[in-house]
Amino acid sequence: MFDRLSAYAPQALAVLRIMTALLFLAHGTQKLLGFPAAEFAPPAFSIFWISGLIEIVTGVLIAIGFFTRPAAFLASGTMAVAYWMAHAPVNFFPANNGGDAAILFCFVFLYLIFAGPGAWSVNKS
Repeated sequence: MFDRLSAYAPQALAVLRIMTALLFLAHGTQKLLGFPAAEFAPPAFSIFWISGLIEIVTGVLIAIGFFTRPAAFLASGTMAVAYWMAHAPVNFFPANNGGDAAILFCFVFLYLIFAGPGAWSVNKS
């Protein structure tokens, strides 16, 4: 049975890539565009504003599967920095410091660096 499921691995990878990128994109639009509604708008060119810009650009690139590996590299690094700068100082445990999403984004994007975009991408490498 699992052998038959393996035939759909490229499509499953694409679904993971697209959904993760769309969620990541939403974090960027929240920071820069206030949608969905945000608690605060970061000042232009601050580190939070730059991270929002990275989230929008890499989110779009990863979602469509264009320059997936370099975009995933940048997105993964951004989330690692975000975790260690904003979440880890608050509390050691990710469930307590609100950094579990940053960790998950970081490692999914790290996986995409090696796996590539999968099916349904603008470029296949």
